[in-house]
Amino acid sequence: MYTEYFGLKVQPFRVTPDTTRFYAGGERESLLNAVLYAISHGDGIIKIVGEVGSGKTMLTRMLEKSLPSSVRVIYLPNPSLKADDLIYTIAHELGLSVSNANGKSHTLQTVQAKLVSLHSENQSVVVFIDEAQCMPLESLEELRLLSNLETETEKLLQVVLFGQPELDLHLSHVSVRQIKERIIHNLYLKPFGKEEVAEYVAFRLHKADYNGPPLFTRQALKALARFSKGLPRRLSILADKSLLAAFAAQSLSLIHI
Repeated sequence: MYTEYFGLKVQPFRVTPDTTRFYAGGERESLLNAVLYAISHGDGIIKIVGEVGSGKTMLTRMLEKSLPSSVRVIYLPNPSLKADDLIYTIAHELGLSVSNANGKSHTLQTVQAKLVSLHSENQSVVVFIDEAQCMPLESLEELRLLSNLETETEKLLQVVLFGQPELDLHLSHVSVRQIKERIIHNLYLKPFGKEEVAEYVAFRLHKADYNGPPLFTRQALKALARFSKGLPRRLSILADKSLLAAFAAQSLSLIHI
C-alpha cells in the first residue's frame, strides 16, 4: 500500500520468514554458524531457545538452506507427538513404509537400517523439532533413546530442539534428566539491543531498495526498541504500522512515534 509512496520495491517489514532478508546482526550469524558446525561434526542434541518472535523460524529456514545436500533434514512442526508415534513419524519422513501394525521394535530396526544405509553413502540425518517446550516428557525421553542410534564413532541421528524459554523449565524435570545431559550445545537467541534495532530497520529498508534519507527519527528508533523489546517479529510489525501511519498522513518527513 505504501511501497510506491516511499519509493520501495517491496514491503520491507513482512513477518513471513524470507532467507534473502536474514539479518546477520544481533549474534544471529554467529549462532547460525555454531549450529552448522555442530551438525557437521555430529554433535548429538542441540538446543536453541528464544522468546516468541525472536527469529527461530528464520533460523530454521537458514539452516535448511545452508546445510549441504549430504544432510537430510526432517522437520517436525508438531511437538505434541506421543512417544510411540515419534518413531513412526521419523520413519515416514525417511520414506519408509511402516505402520503401527509393524510394531515399535520392528519399526526402530527399520529406521536404524535406513540410517546405516544413508551413513554408508556419506549422508546424515538431522531432526528439527519446533516448539519443543510443548513435547510430552515421555516423547523427550523417547527422543533421547533415538539419539542413541550410532555407529562405533558417529551418531546416526542428530536432533535440534527449537523452543521458548519454557523449554529449559521443561527439561529440568527429573524424568528427562538424561536427555538434558545429552544436549551438547545450549544456544540462545537474544533480543536486539538499541543499536541493533536501528541496524535491523536500515537493513530491511535497504533490502526493499530504499535509497532516500532516513525515514525514522532517533526518537522513533528508541521507541521501536522499547516497545518491541528487541524482538524481530514485534519490531517488524511496529515498523510496518509506522510506515502505514505516515502514508495515511501523507507525510514524507521523518517518521515519529
